[in-house]
Amino acid sequence: MSISIGIHDLSIATGEFVLPHTALAAHNGTDIGKYHVGIGQESMSVPAADEDIVTMAATAAAPIIARHGKDRIRTVVFATESSIDQAKAAGIYVHSLIGLPSATRVVELKQACYGATAALQFAIGLVRRDPAQQVLVIASDVSKYELDSPGEATQGASAVAMLVSVDPALVRIEDPSGLYTADVMDFWRPNYLSTALVDGQESIGAYLQAVEGSWKDYSEQGGRALEEFAAFCYHQPFTKMAYKAHRHLLNYCGYDTDKDVIASALGQTTAYNTVIGNSYTASVYLGLAALLDQADDLSGRPLAFLSYGSGSVAEFFSGTVVAGYRDHLRTAENLEAIARRRTVDYAGYRELHEWKFPTDGGDHATPEQTTGPFRLAGISGHKRIYQAR
Repeated sequence: MSISIGIHDLSIATGEFVLPHTALAAHNGTDIGKYHVGIGQESMSVPAADEDIVTMAATAAAPIIARHGKDRIRTVVFATESSIDQAKAAGIYVHSLIGLPSATRVVELKQACYGATAALQFAIGLVRRDPAQQVLVIASDVSKYELDSPGEATQGASAVAMLVSVDPALVRIEDPSGLYTADVMDFWRPNYLSTALVDGQESIGAYLQAVEGSWKDYSEQGGRALEEFAAFCYHQPFTKMAYKAHRHLLNYCGYDTDKDVIASALGQTTAYNTVIGNSYTASVYLGLAALLDQADDLSGRPLAFLSYGSGSVAEFFSGTVVAGYRDHLRTAENLEAIARRRTVDYAGYRELHEWKFPTDGGDHATPEQTTGPFRLAGISGHKRIYQAR
């Protein structure tokens, strides 16, 4: 007998500050329409000097622990491409900050923006093996590009924490998945760089090719027909990319690409990305949060997910919204996470962008800036020091 497994709870977090794109446009002389209309971005989250992927992840995960407890969680899977250490999983710091028991496995996954979907699928496999267990999946990233580069306007930061279990309260994840991998150099970050390298046109082309490839495999594996889906959650490196991707999929499948049809299929998935910016691994699930928080009742309706990670790996899969899901949403908390951000001017943003620890292994404290529940207090002897408030 098959069991129902999926997303039982979902919580988001983002950075302390927000930079409006009007401030960025004023600095570099860009027509604001290029940002607001061209890429669909209005503002970007900017982490405080004492925030990082760990503090955002812990902030997103703590409410899930408060609601459901710790007893059934035996695995934490942390997905990121903003890793803070080449050996130690960032999730171990989170494990400590939110007080999980020692009888827990913790691992970090990496494959560009696709990592969280791998984490979700791995979590489903663990729960299928032992339905009594729950898995905490966390996606947390800070997207960062060189100042005054073409990618600067797409930056952002957020974390999404998801509890995966049997009999989920939000979304039941379905088989099959459509898979696609290709060796391309559209986006990458060598170990010796703190900011990513990106070939913009190559990246868009690689993304669209991955849409085709993953959909083709999904169809061949016996997946749902395109017209069955109530909405589509795409990875959003910038908001308008989701629209490009859906238009491409409709074209590929021979469907009408009417503007209103596309807006209806994914408009409500982009609300958070528009004001937060690219959150890499968290992006597609930030889209899910935005959809569930805004849409009319989706109970029993299938959703499509297209997860893309540069380099490249993609997966197309589906999930059905569970009846009564609205009773379990965190809409007010999610909106508050966005609304509480403090506006930073361009000079302040630039200072935060350039801030980094010295590499001498000494004692270095961070400025006290975040008002969130967790902070990165500093480093000592090359060791990161986190605090829970």
